[in-house]
Amino acid sequence: MRFRVSYLLLALALGACSSAPTQQSNTQQPIVNQADDAATEASYSQNLKALLSQVSQTQEIPLQTLENGFLDAKTIPSIRKLVLPPSGTFKKNWLVYRKRFVEPIRLKAGKVFWDENQTFLSQVEQDSGVPAEIIVAIIGIETIYGRQTGGFRVKDVLSTLAFSYPDTPNKPAREQLFKDQLQELILMCWTDAGGKLPAQNRSQGLNAARFNSCLNQNSSYAGAIGLPQFMPSSIRSFAVDGDGDGHIDLKQSPKDAIASVANFMKKHGWQAGMPISFPVQENGIAAAKKLADGEPQLKYTVTELVEKGILLPQQGDLQRGGVEPQSKALIVDLPYPDKDGIDQAQYFVGLNNFLTIVQYNRSYFYAQSVAEFAEALGYKNQSVVPVDAPEKTVDPKSVAEKSKAKAKKSSAKKKLKTS
Repeated sequence: MRFRVSYLLLALALGACSSAPTQQSNTQQPIVNQADDAATEASYSQNLKALLSQVSQTQEIPLQTLENGFLDAKTIPSIRKLVLPPSGTFKKNWLVYRKRFVEPIRLKAGKVFWDENQTFLSQVEQDSGVPAEIIVAIIGIETIYGRQTGGFRVKDVLSTLAFSYPDTPNKPAREQLFKDQLQELILMCWTDAGGKLPAQNRSQGLNAARFNSCLNQNSSYAGAIGLPQFMPSSIRSFAVDGDGDGHIDLKQSPKDAIASVANFMKKHGWQAGMPISFPVQENGIAAAKKLADGEPQLKYTVTELVEKGILLPQQGDLQRGGVEPQSKALIVDLPYPDKDGIDQAQYFVGLNNFLTIVQYNRSYFYAQSVAEFAEALGYKNQSVVPVDAPEKTVDPKSVAEKSKAKAKKSSAKKKLKTS
């Protein structure tokens, strides 16, 4: 999600899905927008046309077809406000975040969703190695199983953020990121509507109505689509046809959404049967705090963390052999202010699977919420990798003594029978 999905730059974005896609106009007209000022309006129109021209040239798609698809494209000023970073006084609050997403309504909906798709979830788990609870948790946190998929037209969202991003220190990088996503959207919709790439300057086989419908579909304020909130680039790279109808539909097909989430997680390194994280023991918090740098990288081995007192050898299933001593991990810090406003934090040791969830949404809050949501659904955060029992050493002397004892017992039984 939202840059999650392949770029990992935006936080979780959920919006009401109350508005329907705007109908495409049949009359030729200039690109309309609702920008704040004339300069932004002119720049938006010019840059959008330039991008359409570039896509037309590189993919050999008829320019007129692209321009027709964007005739009514517009900027959305409210989106520009939604993507602004929080104020300098804002404090991250893990407890508030968790309460928002790991809560009764979503959990109840998750159990219903599981019951409705139980057979398919079991099949996908077996095929991909990604636990059904994790898949259900992600879709629940993202959209409450389709209840909140966003109410903005995706072409408006991406063009607004590509060509009218608010003035922030990272504006150039963000604009380029959304330009890339806008191009991905066009290519996704082109192929979804039956077009070929490169198009060789033909629209042969293209369903124009379907092409425009794809451009006009609803998304979040960051351009994420469907039950699992995939960005266009992730749809092209990781979405799969779960229900086998020959068409990927992340909005209406739970099977497509389930299979696509599992495929994303598998392709991003999910290790079947491995835990997600371990809590840091109270006497290891000080050491963990020193190593918590916020970087989503596996830096420390389990052995190193045991030596530093952050993990205990008997913690979790470390002694069972499911987690190798040289397995890499990272320190996860989840800050929150206490009742007096003093900064506090919960600490976890995140393993490879924790980092895989972070690839879906670059947020420790998000990843830990997925883990705890899944645990509430019955997920066991422990290794299920079988550990072979150590072979017993054979003592020849013991074997001989047992044989003698067995012979004496047998002889005694024979004497009883003959007496």
